[in-house]
Amino acid sequence: MWYLYGAVLIAGIANAIQPGQNSTLARSFSQPLVAGLVVGIGTALTVLAAGLVSRRLAWPTLQELSQVPWWAWGGGILGGGIVITQLLIARQVGAGVFLGLLVTAGVVTSILLDHFGWVGFEEHPASLWRVLGGLLMVAGVALVALF
Repeated sequence: MWYLYGAVLIAGIANAIQPGQNSTLARSFSQPLVAGLVVGIGTALTVLAAGLVSRRLAWPTLQELSQVPWWAWGGGILGGGIVITQLLIARQVGAGVFLGLLVTAGVVTSILLDHFGWVGFEEHPASLWRVLGGLLMVAGVALVALF
């Protein structure tokens, strides 16, 4: 199971690098949102390649499609929103503040999602320690943003 943590750490590193890449791409074009289309195509090709190599890519059946909760269809829209903020905002606020806000907002939100078992997560109570950890992250991002 340790290798899963390693994969997440690599994804975290990529998450820190990607906003700089995407905002530079956006700055290079006369229309910055075109960079979002380039990013989307790159994402689709990466998922396609991983699916083909791992043989874990097959079209869902109509029955599977009909069983998807309504809220599950919004992930691509949220992902697009994240890419748009990378394209238009990351460069202005800086890598540390951008990623700090992004990750801290995600952790604080995830504490709520876990506590109530929303959007497919199992319930994990928001203990005092989890809430304190979220508050410490907020304080840490405030320090990064101020200094």
